[in-house]
Amino acid sequence: MEQDLPGGVRLIVGVDESPASRWALAWAIGAARLHRMALVAVHVSRAPVHPFPEALPVQHAIRQGEESRCAEVIAGVFEDVAGGVPDDLRVATLSKVGDPGYHLVDLAREGDLLVLGRGRRRLLSRILLPSTSMYCARHAKTTVVIVQQPSPPDDPELSGERARRFWSRRNY
Repeated sequence: MEQDLPGGVRLIVGVDESPASRWALAWAIGAARLHRMALVAVHVSRAPVHPFPEALPVQHAIRQGEESRCAEVIAGVFEDVAGGVPDDLRVATLSKVGDPGYHLVDLAREGDLLVLGRGRRRLLSRILLPSTSMYCARHAKTTVVIVQQPSPPDDPELSGERARRFWSRRNY
C-alpha cells in the first residue's frame, strides 16, 4: 500500500508492534503538530519474500498479503497512541516488505526528520536481529531522532534497588 507522499519537509516515523514504536509515534505526532510538518508513517515487514515477486505468482500474493497486514499494523498503532489518525495533520502511510533500515533510509530525503523507537533488547535478539535505529543513524543523510522507550517505574535498575541488593551486607 503506497499513498502519494507529501512534498516538502516531512517527518517520517517507523512503526511496528513494539512499545518503543508507540513512544516514537507519539513523539512524532507532537513534533509534526509543533512544526507543522507532514507525517509519514512507515511499516516495513521483514517477511521473507522473493525479490522479484512477478516471477512467482505465489510470492506476489504473499507480498500483497503482507503489505495489507502492514497497513493494519499502522492503523492499530495509530488507534492505540492517538485514538486514530489525527485530523489536524497531513498523514500518509506506507507499507513495505524487506529490510526496515534500508527502506527507511531510502525514503528519507535531505531535510526530512526520521523518527525511530528504540526498546530494550536481550543479547540474543541483538545478535540475531540487527538494530534498525542504529542502521538508520549510520546511513541516513538526514536528521535521525531515536526515542528511547522509558523504563517502567518499578524497574530495579531505575530505582537503584539492584545495586543496593548486590552491595548490601546480610545480617546473619
